[in-house]
Amino acid sequence: MAACGSLLAVLLQSAWALEPFAVTDVRVEGLQRVEAGTVFASIPVRVGESYTDDKAAASIRALFALGLFKDVRIETKDGVVVVIVEERPNVAAVDFSGNREFEKDVLQRALRDIGLTEGRPYDKALVDRAEQELKKQYINKSMYAVEIVTTVTPIERNRVNVSFAVTEGDTAKISEINIVGNKTFSADTLRGLFDSDTGNWLSWYTKSNRYARTKLNADIETLRTHYLARGFLEFKVDSTQVVISPDKKEISITVNITEGEQFAVSKIKLAGNYLGKDEEFQSLVTIKAGEPYNATDVAQTTKAFTDYFANFGYAFARAEARTDIDRSTNRVEITLVGEPSRRVYVRRINVAGNDRTRDEVIRREFRQLEAAWYDGEKIRRTRDRVDRLGYFTNVGVETQEVAGSPDQVDLTYTVTEKPTGSISLGAGLSSADGLGLSFGFKQENAFGSGNSLGIELNTSKANRTVVLSTTNPYFTDDGVSRTFDLYQRTSRPYDDVDSYAIETTGVGIRFGVPFSDSDTVFFGIGSDRTRIIPGNYLPPVYADYTAEFGYTAASLPLTVGWARDTRDSALVPSTGRVIRTNAEWSVGGDMRYIRGTAQYQQFFPISRKVTAAFNTELSMGSATGTGSYPVFKNYYLGGLGSVRGFEQGSLTTATQRSSGLTATGGVKRVVFNGELLSPLPGGGNDRTLRGFGFVDAGGIFGVDEAIQLADMRASFGVGISWISPVGPLRLAIARPLSKFDVDKMQNIQFQIGTTF
Repeated sequence: MAACGSLLAVLLQSAWALEPFAVTDVRVEGLQRVEAGTVFASIPVRVGESYTDDKAAASIRALFALGLFKDVRIETKDGVVVVIVEERPNVAAVDFSGNREFEKDVLQRALRDIGLTEGRPYDKALVDRAEQELKKQYINKSMYAVEIVTTVTPIERNRVNVSFAVTEGDTAKISEINIVGNKTFSADTLRGLFDSDTGNWLSWYTKSNRYARTKLNADIETLRTHYLARGFLEFKVDSTQVVISPDKKEISITVNITEGEQFAVSKIKLAGNYLGKDEEFQSLVTIKAGEPYNATDVAQTTKAFTDYFANFGYAFARAEARTDIDRSTNRVEITLVGEPSRRVYVRRINVAGNDRTRDEVIRREFRQLEAAWYDGEKIRRTRDRVDRLGYFTNVGVETQEVAGSPDQVDLTYTVTEKPTGSISLGAGLSSADGLGLSFGFKQENAFGSGNSLGIELNTSKANRTVVLSTTNPYFTDDGVSRTFDLYQRTSRPYDDVDSYAIETTGVGIRFGVPFSDSDTVFFGIGSDRTRIIPGNYLPPVYADYTAEFGYTAASLPLTVGWARDTRDSALVPSTGRVIRTNAEWSVGGDMRYIRGTAQYQQFFPISRKVTAAFNTELSMGSATGTGSYPVFKNYYLGGLGSVRGFEQGSLTTATQRSSGLTATGGVKRVVFNGELLSPLPGGGNDRTLRGFGFVDAGGIFGVDEAIQLADMRASFGVGISWISPVGPLRLAIARPLSKFDVDKMQNIQFQIGTTF
């Protein structure tokens, strides 16, 4: 019986098999947009060659593999092979409706990545995949109830329009976060470590109550770090359950943990190859015997080891902490094993992410050079210098091995650019001033050149201003900067057209000479002329000035200064300091004086989220000739940047206060500021939006007045700091701690571009 079946199969195969023949011609039918050459190049059939069933099957497979056809047939007659195809329709347009969470461009880009875009062949399987990709985008935004309906509409010339109707539904919110198995720390304490939460007053901005797997994974790592930093060496997360409610509006998260025992460090020792520098490496150890095992200290120590190895060219050095646990005493011995591996040099340094900023602007900050030995310290200094330019929100560096060259590496500095320009426009109309227009423009990175350009213009009668300034930070190849200033200001403090006015015109040039990566010395020369236009309401100090100098006086000031900046970031520093000194000495003209300012700022981290900042500033001026100190060079105090809560520049000296005079500044100024900055409650670890508490103190003093604490003002308060697209923005709410009756208060103050 089996033999009969096999014979029948052979007879049937013989009946349907095609006898091989020589091909005399190959034709293609059914093409509309696809070129015939594409078909001929894909099939293994050629004129003059033998045609077989195997070649026919291979031809059909090859044509289907192109993805251009939805049907392929091959017919033969009298030595002619005819390939009959039916092309897939092309996608004419991809459109969306009902989408509010995403812009169309975002969704189109997501579909383009999987192959569904205009001009591509239509494929039902690809459309099904596109639906899943769209749902994935929404699920990443915690919108689990999203529904998508696809409509395919045929149009002329064998094309189709593909439209996706989106019903987004409500966003699923985290309703509860449970932590099971904790004994040492309360659930509230552990939940406080998470960026995810059940919602608060700032959730509309932070989206902290939206579930995301990546965010939960980060929270679990934070939880693990918390325990490991406190001696729980065997802590583990047993499981994580995420449950979505039937209506897909609420999410419940449960994290099951096992704390384990708490261990203390009994001994730390070194092992391995430390290049004969064991004492230097030993000084980098931050682990302390007798204290609970701290995984953070261990990680910092091993990183310090690898960084120190890198300073000598060992880019692939390894440092490992091995633990020997004694469970009978809950003690652990730590052995730090160092292996320098091989020394390497840098073949090439690449820059990525700078769409606007020119390569040379970034590369001139490099301290690590190509074709030089790898130096971890120089690489870190390069990253910090690029970050301190202030043009980028993030600067990262990666090291890649060069294939086939074990002693070479490539470096890639990746930057994320931020807006560096600001424009302000304003207009006002009044019976006294008429039409007043104001315009301000400042670009810290003009045309991506690294040069700054600033223009300020005001056409009102009360304050007419024209200011032009430009800075070239690399006037020379060695990094000497050059700044030009040109200004003309006319101020008429009162609306009365017959009131007095002050007109100042000047020009200046300054150079900055870098002496190290963090130290710069500045020097320059300028010329200015101040003219008092007589009129009503002229203050007594100005009248005294005109009696001594006349209504017009000029000066020729020389300037010299020094600055040291070791902050880790120019935008949101958490560590480092800034020291600035500046002196101005008028050596020519009618006004002879000297004035100077010294400033010290310090930043240091209190915790992973909290930063403390302190600022101290002392300014003094004095006449150097036979004349008096010019009133126009006085210092002013009050408001953002000095003592918050007081009207800007309104604080008076003791003499002005006792005589009932208005504030016209003083020759001495002292300022103290203290701040404690932290991400806003509910803001997670977003350092660009932070709240702060502050205490300010300061005083302004006249020529014959001594600096006394009794004459100083103080305030305290809270505020918000936001690194906005137009610059650093600060809003402060202040209350006075010490004030005088004549002081002008301004409890709420707002400014863009100030640090303290």
